[in-house]
Amino acid sequence: MKTTRRNFLKTGTLALGVAALFPELACSKTKRVKGGTTMALQLYGVREDMGRDPLGTLTKLAEMGYTHVEHANYVDHKFYGWTAAEFKKVLDNLGLKMPSGHTVLGKNHWDETLQDFTDDWKKLVEDAAYMGQQYVISPWLDQSMRNTYDDLMKYMVIFNKCGELCKKSGMRFGYHNHDFEFSQKLNDELVFDLIMKNTDKDKVVLQLDTGNMYMAGALAKDLLSKYPGRYDNIHIKDMIQKAAGQGFESTILGKGVLPIKEITDMARDSGTTLFVIEQESYQGMAPLDCMKENLAVVKSWGY
Repeated sequence: MKTTRRNFLKTGTLALGVAALFPELACSKTKRVKGGTTMALQLYGVREDMGRDPLGTLTKLAEMGYTHVEHANYVDHKFYGWTAAEFKKVLDNLGLKMPSGHTVLGKNHWDETLQDFTDDWKKLVEDAAYMGQQYVISPWLDQSMRNTYDDLMKYMVIFNKCGELCKKSGMRFGYHNHDFEFSQKLNDELVFDLIMKNTDKDKVVLQLDTGNMYMAGALAKDLLSKYPGRYDNIHIKDMIQKAAGQGFESTILGKGVLPIKEITDMARDSGTTLFVIEQESYQGMAPLDCMKENLAVVKSWGY
């Protein structure tokens, strides 16, 4: 079965067998980046490698020169099978930091009766703060949460409340777009515009994905100009056309159709401080080899 982002985030079926490998650590936090830029790697780009050998994969990424990563697997209160304390020890030993992470905020994380987040979601936020994250990012909005305008408005209130919850731990809540936000309309407005207009910019980050939006015909340059100052954390993803009539897929930065360096520079100049490299398709190359090339590209840009 093909591994998709949603399946990977929701199931996390990784047989790692690494419990109790590391002692508990004292809690520590990383302050939000102020000035300058940070370049991270979204670990979904090496998802199969992380499934087979997470420690070996992280070691190779560190040896390449990566210093920051963004996780894409938090299941049963564990990151890739490790508790927060164990995973932090792994990252610390490799000189890696994790300023951001992806976990889907779903309907099951909000208790309608109590009008509060479930203990499961509160534990996620607690673990994210322990890891020193600056951002808790939800990378999906289920169709049932956006069937109607009223449905979406209800969850925008919850997004803002999640921003308040994360803010208590010195973090910000964020949402990562796909393509439907730029094609689906509710009350004659694009879902993306409704999200932007109904979330508090001081609490909710829009983690713009430059490649996903392109699938719906939207251009990152236009959105950076339309909503300046809303993107202090974005995914830089280049896209290449597949076989005739088959659409587009991600590729190594600079090898696709997007003016990706121009977009990155524009985002930096408008206030983006955290850039996350993401590539999900590899055109026959090994994923780790692609990540090595991606890092060389951004370094050649001066990042």
